[in-house]
Amino acid sequence: MQLAQVNIAQAKYSLDAPEMKEFIDNLAPINAIADASAGFVWRLVGEDNNATDIQAFGDPNIIVNMSVWSSMETLKDFMFKTHHRDFLRSKQDWFHNIKEANYALWWIEDGTIPSIDDAIVRLEHLRSYGDSPYAFSFKAPFSI
Repeated sequence: MQLAQVNIAQAKYSLDAPEMKEFIDNLAPINAIADASAGFVWRLVGEDNNATDIQAFGDPNIIVNMSVWSSMETLKDFMFKTHHRDFLRSKQDWFHNIKEANYALWWIEDGTIPSIDDAIVRLEHLRSYGDSPYAFSFKAPFSI
């Protein structure tokens, strides 16, 4: 089994605004780190090799990120032990605080690529019902 993740963020400004320049300028380097990370399997991409142009929600300022990893540990290593960590610390500069869950995790069969629709359903399930084997957070991970 592999770990799928979706996370969303609501930008404070349009993505072409000067206030978003640092975030946008670092998408390619951060994505390159993800792509080269141990345990990385797949990530959602649109134009420019990122997913900022993919509209999965009604709000054009909500951006979506999806990826698949070989394990919970490899995803955490990328998130918290690489340069990605520095951008997590600055996210309040670019994004609104979303009160509901802004990410969901779930296990998938090896070789499966999750759809955006599946990711939205998982995120909505987590928001409605809390952590479960169907969709969970880092706070309450479910084993395979």
